[in-house]
Amino acid sequence: MAEDTDLTHDAFLGGLLHLYQPRRGYRAGVDAVLLSASVQAIKGQRVLELGCGVGAAILCLAARVPELSLTAVERESHYAALARRNGGERLHVVEADLAALPKDLRQRQFDHVLANPPYYDRAASVASGDPAREAAHGVQTPLETWVKMAAKRLAPKGQAHFIHRMERLPDILAALPGGMGSVEVLPLAGRAGRNPERMILRARKNGRAAFRMCAPLILHDGIHNADDSSSYSELIKSVLHDGAPLVF
Repeated sequence: MAEDTDLTHDAFLGGLLHLYQPRRGYRAGVDAVLLSASVQAIKGQRVLELGCGVGAAILCLAARVPELSLTAVERESHYAALARRNGGERLHVVEADLAALPKDLRQRQFDHVLANPPYYDRAASVASGDPAREAAHGVQTPLETWVKMAAKRLAPKGQAHFIHRMERLPDILAALPGGMGSVEVLPLAGRAGRNPERMILRARKNGRAAFRMCAPLILHDGIHNADDSSSYSELIKSVLHDGAPLVF
């Protein structure tokens, strides 16, 4: 564990949750909170996060929904240690590559699996000079593997949840195994009139409902480049600061 001088202790959900994060390198932010808010979990269900980082998404979910059974997978040992510190006894953290999960985890099923896979294909972009930031943002494990591993760990009728860049929607849809249905996509646009850059996708194991593309969710009020931290819409403020669910 790094010295505490190398860490920050940051408030999430308006101070309902505090998390230790590296002062430098990858730091959890808005995407983790939005992903957690989209998960329709109920008390007592089993939740798994793939690539949890410091545990932001799954612990934000736990702050909103009581008495969940929480498991998280993280490959990077430093982040796994921080997730354990942040989650305490309520969060079981498995340090492993998601493509090679330990046998005991491969034998378990979950009601919800959530993931925020790395966004950037390094065949078409420049790698970060920070190893931890690169591990979080640069694709090392193929997106297809993330999708298939999430689907495998679901119990019947369980839901997989992803947040990713909008242009990767065809890749996620193509990677969904047979039996995954009831797909819902919520595009996320920075401001009105802009094309969505990110999206949240949900899919259900054994789901039979038709594909649903929702209207874009607008994150910021106004059309100008105001300070993003002060221009969130009232809905997004309620999600980020009050722990409200993101219903779609």
